[in-house]
Amino acid sequence: MREILGRRRRLLSQHDDERPELIGAALTYATQWQWPVLPGVAADPRSRSRCACPDPECTVPGAHPFDPGLLAATTDGRMVRWWWTNRPTAPIVLATGGSAPCAVSLPALPAAHALAALDRAGLRLGPVIASPTRWSLLVRPYSMEQLGELLYAKDFVPGSLRFHGEGGYLALPPSETGGGAVRWERAPLPGSASPWVPDVEAVVDAVVDALTRTGVSAPEF
Repeated sequence: MREILGRRRRLLSQHDDERPELIGAALTYATQWQWPVLPGVAADPRSRSRCACPDPECTVPGAHPFDPGLLAATTDGRMVRWWWTNRPTAPIVLATGGSAPCAVSLPALPAAHALAALDRAGLRLGPVIASPTRWSLLVRPYSMEQLGELLYAKDFVPGSLRFHGEGGYLALPPSETGGGAVRWERAPLPGSASPWVPDVEAVVDAVVDALTRTGVSAPEF
């Protein structure tokens, strides 16, 4: 038991140079945090920038569900263990929404500005996931109606801002995708049953402001 807990503590530290096994990370998400996960499709071994799925123009290579589909996401430890025993290098994909966190994602550079703005405002942030090109701020589950009202109140919503709500997904650390490694920019604090995440309203203002200042266009869902 001590060895298992040690692996989980390493998962939570973004400064640890030793990557945990994907199966250990997937089990932590599913059984300890109760986040429904499933294995993602791998990147094409012949070219890391391409996806192994049938779509030759896939825009998220190695970072999305395929077989099984998103509806198979589960918190069942036995299923998770079976998946990653058979596919030990598969990316870990979170099914967002429902009882799981949602997310707001944006390009990496303006994301760094947004995080700094939120820190200056004294707003508490939850975990932040980073890939080489985009960062995702985890937030509490929200409905499309709630999100629509929030965005309607904005004069402008940049097109590079994306919302991962019910029916969406995210690749979780320490996955390797066609776009590069997925890591924690801000890791969940250790010791809690499930990481705390803020309301979506608490982060959208700073995120929209950061993207507007870089000059981008209408929302993507």
